[in-house]
Amino acid sequence: MAGWINRNQQNAIEYLREEVRVLSEQLGRRPRFSDEQRLRLAAKAKRLTPGSLQTMASIVTPRTLVQWHQRLIARKYDGSRRRGPGRPRTGQGIRDLIVRMARENGSWGYRPIQGALANLGHQVSRGTIAMVLKAAGIESAPERRKGTSWKEFLRAHWEVMAAADFFTVEVWTALGLTRYHVLFVIRLATREVTLGGIIPEPHGQWIKQVARNLTDGLEGCLSGCRYLVHDRSPLFSEGFGMVLRGASIEPVRLPARSPNLNAYAERFVRSIKEGCLEQIILVGEASVHRAALEFLAHYHQERNHQGLENKIIRPQFNPLPSHGAIKCRRRMGGLLRYYYREAA
Repeated sequence: MAGWINRNQQNAIEYLREEVRVLSEQLGRRPRFSDEQRLRLAAKAKRLTPGSLQTMASIVTPRTLVQWHQRLIARKYDGSRRRGPGRPRTGQGIRDLIVRMARENGSWGYRPIQGALANLGHQVSRGTIAMVLKAAGIESAPERRKGTSWKEFLRAHWEVMAAADFFTVEVWTALGLTRYHVLFVIRLATREVTLGGIIPEPHGQWIKQVARNLTDGLEGCLSGCRYLVHDRSPLFSEGFGMVLRGASIEPVRLPARSPNLNAYAERFVRSIKEGCLEQIILVGEASVHRAALEFLAHYHQERNHQGLENKIIRPQFNPLPSHGAIKCRRRMGGLLRYYYREAA
């Protein structure tokens, strides 16, 4: 019985071998296997010895079957799907903090930034800081220290800076329509505005006297200032600058055609013109003084300023009363209005 079973198995094997040869001759080329087919053949070949594989007619070599089997073993222990892509990416919050520190501190290099981050509980390598700054287009500390931006200059001297500017207004006089020049000074930190003077045609002696009034030690609005920003108008003469320097105030002339660098003064001009002067017909110089002073009173005591957290510069009540009858104060015939609660 055992011999009969052995002969039947041998006959079946010889038939299958011959069938493989016929199929190989019909294909005419090496067949392509899918991953699943490779694994199936490798699992079956594991049960045979290398000598048995050599004597069998097959469509792949024994060496190929062994390699497929080794690949099957490697696949069993492959943990790449459970691993991350490498070192975790630096969080966006930390990246933003690195960029902020570099921009706000021009002299800080990689090490100071690394130390400041460590104080906040973030352990970041020097190379990561360099990579983040490079991606943000920020140069290294030695390059950033070569120059000071206008924004950095303003931030460093904010409390001791003021700006001056002229604007013009058309006034009806006995000689007809006359253009008047109005000079004002604004403190950048508090937004307080002082009227410097009003004159049809400014001249050297007038502007020097205005400078003396502004720098007066008792009543001058520039007391405590170190810098005065103004444009390149010839009205700001050399005599004007000499008076300022005599009071330890350095005049800062802006580049030509750069109104954005004196944005606070330019914004005040727009406010007083749109809110007051362009809404009325001015007759005589006295009307200009009266309108400008009325607007300044409203500007300081009644107008909310977005740049100051929407607060009033000089509030009449501090804190503002939350109870009481609501009143309305009118200036310029109701052109300027202020609503408030009457103090108890």
